[in-house]
Amino acid sequence: MRCRCYPRGVGERATDVGGVLSALRGLGLRMTPQRQAIVSEVMQAQGHISPAAVARRVQSRMPGVNPSTVYRTLAMLEEMGILSHAHLEGGAEYHRAGEGGHVHLTCSRCGAEDDLSLAEAESLELLIRKHRGFRPDLTHFAISGLCAACQ
Repeated sequence: MRCRCYPRGVGERATDVGGVLSALRGLGLRMTPQRQAIVSEVMQAQGHISPAAVARRVQSRMPGVNPSTVYRTLAMLEEMGILSHAHLEGGAEYHRAGEGGHVHLTCSRCGAEDDLSLAEAESLELLIRKHRGFRPDLTHFAISGLCAACQ
């Protein structure tokens, strides 16, 4: 698959549907009804949203939308800095880039999810950095374990 290499930062200031669509148009991209629906759905979502959920919601209004179109659009938005993703227990989920400042905690038994602020996780990051100079991205993956109720 060929990478378009969308310029990162072009859409970072785009915080709503209209701003994102304008940023995409500014790159000379066609604004198909499918792409508009995908952008609208993901920018209006609260918190995290999986590619499958985006596809379901868009397909409920536009039955012909192919899931691969959803995945390509999400990847493009992430490359531009509009979205970020994290790998949670159920798979990858996307959120607006500015909302990624936390560590995901997921209960392996009941599926409950919680967040840990980056400030709260600072000591964990420092501990990992001391280990051979490795710099972790704690926002990219969930930390699995057991919540207080399941212990």
